[in-house]
Order: sequence, then structure tokens, then C-alpha cells
Amino acid sequence: MDGATPVAASELLSGYPDPLPVSATEVQQAREGRSTVLVVLDDDPTGTQSVAELPVLTRWEPDDLAWAMQTGSPAVYVMTNSRSLSEEHATARNVEVVRAAGEAADALGLTVDFVSRSDSTLRGHYPLEPQVLVRELADAGVVVDAVIIVPAFGDAGRITVGSVHYAGSQDEGYLPVGQTEFARDETFGYTASDLRDWVAEKTDGAVPAGDVAAITLDQVRAGADAVADRLAALSEAAPVVVDIVTEADLRVLALGILAAEARGSRFVHRVGPPFVRALVGQEAHDPLTAPDVDRIRSGGPAQDAAHGLVVVGSHVDLTTRQVGALRRRHALAEVEIDVNEVLGEGREAHLAGVVQQVTGALQTEHVVVQTSRTLVSGDSGADSLDIARAVSAAVVQVVQSVLETAPLRFVVAKGGITSSDVASHGLSIGRAMCRGPMLPGLVSLWEPVDGPAQGIPYLVFAGNVGDEDSLADVVDTLSEADSAA
Repeated sequence: MDGATPVAASELLSGYPDPLPVSATEVQQAREGRSTVLVVLDDDPTGTQSVAELPVLTRWEPDDLAWAMQTGSPAVYVMTNSRSLSEEHATARNVEVVRAAGEAADALGLTVDFVSRSDSTLRGHYPLEPQVLVRELADAGVVVDAVIIVPAFGDAGRITVGSVHYAGSQDEGYLPVGQTEFARDETFGYTASDLRDWVAEKTDGAVPAGDVAAITLDQVRAGADAVADRLAALSEAAPVVVDIVTEADLRVLALGILAAEARGSRFVHRVGPPFVRALVGQEAHDPLTAPDVDRIRSGGPAQDAAHGLVVVGSHVDLTTRQVGALRRRHALAEVEIDVNEVLGEGREAHLAGVVQQVTGALQTEHVVVQTSRTLVSGDSGADSLDIARAVSAAVVQVVQSVLETAPLRFVVAKGGITSSDVASHGLSIGRAMCRGPMLPGLVSLWEPVDGPAQGIPYLVFAGNVGDEDSLADVVDTLSEADSAA
């Protein structure tokens, strides 16, 4: 795997037709008159990075879903954080969300379609989560014809060509995702890069690669009718993988899905972040600016706070380099949560010391709190998840204590599990609005609308996106807002 040679985009796309010029407006027009709301079960909060002005929930009681649906938004995000859970608990959580969404939608006279949003580098509970959605819908009398698998995320350099999923960039080229560090994940690792083989691998051969349908880039770029014809021919929750390179490709797929649904097909989707943006007909939102951040703070507890908190839990190499770049650009206080201390008998004393350091430093500067960089793993995937949960609980405890005692200008959470737990437990955010990205299509700014963090800008920053300077760029914008306030 290491030392593999990336493939240039020009080589990957040689011989394929150009993308079709499809606008977000065309998708909006195709959706007109529909009373269907997409409920997006997001296995960590980073899935909102590609959308704007949509409601976000970290609770899923029927009244929470009803609140979100009554905003009139075409999609609602529910943060299940299931990537941090065991299969048993992930199953239970998906069931809870589907049933609560169905109850809320029935009361409001709406129809619900479900999106299982997961990692664009294929980590997460597949096939379990879409299977749960299919089963729950069947119990409600809805027959699902296909599970549409679209991990592509062009803004982050993840594309699918010839059913092979790649990670990389236009400048540096692309590697089959099975040859990247993401495939070596302790809990959700895999070997296949061809999505048909990946489905076979993840289902332990229950679904052979030859039984996985594929929609090729040629078919996508032949237009929505070709896509609709392919989708309408599927049945019995057949898995289908789709080639996607550009936003225009996603919009063609969206039109094809809507056309197939108009013929009577029903689908469940297992996708990366930008899929929902395309399917609801949103334009890619421009990055938010310092005045946008100030509008969230206006009149709230963050308005007069001087400094912000950056919480880092992700261990991927890119995150480590991003923290290094932040350190070079800004004078920051850095406080470490030692994982070995958290897992030992000295946990409480250690965390109390961390809180004291953080609250003291916030009086004079922004503070970075990060877990120790040496990754501590268990003997199995389940053991590694248990360790991750224990560490995340420690991070939550620190954030809760800091929020109670020190004013916060903003909070940035780096890493998927970290950002979910900091939002729902550390800051007690139950309901929020995703206002948009702070980097093009990559980093999501939430406005909490309830709880003690109401009015504190909360930035969700995935561990595996952006370039080396992206975290520093975000803090630059937040610091600019500080001086402009």
C-alpha cells in the first residue's frame, strides 16, 4: 500500500464524455410539488459540511423531528454518531430514528425518504445501517427497490470511476481507496477499492460482486433518463454503485432518482456528504465570513467572550499536520488529554487539571485541547471502539466543565466522533441550524438554537478533509471575527 503511485485525473477520465451542464435549479424544479422530506441519518456530524440552512438534531424524539420538518426544509439531519457505536447499538439507534421520523411525518402529512450518510472513504457500519432502514420501511409497508451507494465527495478528493473509488486530488493524483490509510482503519478496515468488490467484502460474500449493479460514468453523462431507466429496473433492495466525479454528475443522478421515483421506485441511499446537496437542489454555498459568524454571536453568551476553544480528537495524519500548521501561524495555549491517564485510575485528577489549565489560558488566548497523539488501540475492533468512547467521554467532560466556568467565543471540534460528542453532550446542543461551510464544501458551521451553547458558533471539522493549512485558515476567520466584533 505505502508508496503506491497516484493516477492523474486526466488518465482516469480519458475517453469519458464531459459532464452535462445541469444546474441546481433544474433539480429544484423537478422536486416541486413533492411532500417528501429527506431524513439524513448521519453517522457523525461532518456530513453537514456540504449543505447550508438545514436543521440538525442530536436528539430524535418525534417532537424534535417535527420541529425540524416544520421549518419547511427539504432535508433534516439527525446525528446518530453510530460510527462510534457497536453494531447492536447502531442498529437500535437507526431503528429509533426511523420510527420517530415516521411518527412525526405522519402527524404532519409528509412522506419520508431516508439517507444513510457515512464516510466518503468507506468507513462505517455497512451493510448494517442501510439494511436496518430497508427492514424498517418494509415493516411500515414500503418496499425498497434499491440501495444507492454513492461515497463520492469531490470537494475532498474522493471520486468514483469505473466503480473504483479513489482518494486524492487534482494536483497530486488519485489512489484507489483500498491503498490509502483509511482502508487500514482499526474498526472499519477493508481491502477492496472496486465498490462491487467492497460490497462483497463487507457482506462476507452474501452479496457477490457480480450481483452488485453499477451505473457507469458513461451512463451518468448520457443523462437523467439513462440513469432513471437503470434505477427503475432494480428491485428487492438491490445494491447499486454509481460513478461520480463532479457536482454536475451528482445532479444528473438526482434527476434520475426523482424520475425513477415518479415511476414508483423507492430507494434508500448510502452516501458521502455532497449527495444530499445535489438531491435537494442546493447550490454549493460560498464559505461563511467573519460577519456571518458575528451574526450568530450577536446577543448571546459568545458576543463578549474573548477567546475560543479548538478540540482535537482525530488521529489521522492530516489532522496532526493541520494542528502543526495552526501552531506555526498562531500563538496558542495547548493542553493535552493523556489517553493512558484517561484509561487509568488517575482519570478524574488528570481531567480536573486539564480543565484548570484550559480555563486559565482562555483568559489570554485561544486554546487547543487535544488527545495524546499516540493512538491507543484494542485487541479487536470492538475493543478499539470502547477505547474511543472512553476517550471521547473524557473530552466531553472537559468541554462541559469549561463551558460552565469560562466564556467561549467559538468552539471548533476536529474529528467525527469528537464533534458529535462535543455537540450533543459537551455543549448539550439538541437542535441547531447548519448555516453553511467555512471552507468550500468541507467544514460546517452550526448555530445552536437551544441549550447552554445557544449563540456560540460551533464548527464541525472532519479529521480527514482539507489541506495542511485548512484548520489555521478557519481559526484565521474566527480570529478576524474577534477583532471585528
